[in-house]
Amino acid sequence: MLEQLIRIKKYVFPMLQQVAINIGIAVLIWIVGRKVIKWVKVLINKGFDRHQTDITVRKFLNSCINYILHTILFLIILNQIGIPTASVVAAIGSAGLAVGLALQGSLSNLAGGVLILLLRPFRVGDYIVEDTKKNEGSVESIGIFYTTLLTPDNKKVVIPNGILANNSLTNVTGQTQRRLDVKVGISYDSDIKLAKTIMEDLLVKQDARVREKELLVVVSELASSNVVIEGRMWVEASAYWKTRWYLLEEIKIAYDKAGIEIPYQKLDVNILEKK
Repeated sequence: MLEQLIRIKKYVFPMLQQVAINIGIAVLIWIVGRKVIKWVKVLINKGFDRHQTDITVRKFLNSCINYILHTILFLIILNQIGIPTASVVAAIGSAGLAVGLALQGSLSNLAGGVLILLLRPFRVGDYIVEDTKKNEGSVESIGIFYTTLLTPDNKKVVIPNGILANNSLTNVTGQTQRRLDVKVGISYDSDIKLAKTIMEDLLVKQDARVREKELLVVVSELASSNVVIEGRMWVEASAYWKTRWYLLEEIKIAYDKAGIEIPYQKLDVNILEKK
C-alpha cells in the first residue's frame, strides 16, 4: 500500500500537475486567441470599408475568416493539451473532400457568386441577357449561390451563379449611354433627300439625345424592294426604349404626311375564268 502511494506521488501527481498546467495554458490561449481574432476581423472590415466591398461579399468572407481562424485556434489548443493534431487535420481533410465531391455543383455556384460580387460584371438594377439560355431581365438580387432577375413582364428568373460566371452575358445597361439605331425602308419612288431630312429633324428634337456625340442619317442599304434609311444617335441608356418607340411612331406619321411610301409585302391573286 505504501509503495502504491509512493508511486502515485511520484508519477501520477506530476502528470496531473502537468495536465492542469496545460489546461490552464489552453484556457489562456483561448482567451487571448479570441481577442486576436476579434482584432483581425476589425482590421479586415476596415479594409472592406476602404474598398467599399459589397455587403454580401463582406458577410461571406467574414464567415469564412471567422471559421478558419477559430479552426486554427482550436488546433493550437488541442496541441497544447497533448492531443495529436495530425489525425484531426487528416479527418477534417477527408470530411472536406467527401463534402466537396458531393456538392460540386453548389461549390461551383458558390465560387461563381464570389467572383461576381468581387469582379462586378453587373450590379443590382442592371438589365442583363444570359447568352447561353437567353434568360434576361433586371437584376433583383445577387446571392452567394443564385442571381435573381425580373423580366419586363414581372416574372422572376433564378440563375445559378456558376452559369453566369462561366459563360458570356450582355449587360444592356452597364453603360450610361447607348447608340440608338433606327432603320426604315421607303419605296424607290419616294424622295430620299426628304426622307432623310424628316428623320434627322425628329432625331435632333429628342430630349434624351446626347448632344456631344455625332448624329447621323444615311442610306444604309438598297434592298430588293426598298431603300433603307438609317438614323443613328446616342441617348441616355435609361431612355433608350421610350425614345425608340416614340421615334418609330413619329417617323411613320411624318412619312405618311409627306407622301413617302413605306412598302410592305403584298400578294396579288389573279383569278382566271374558264371560257
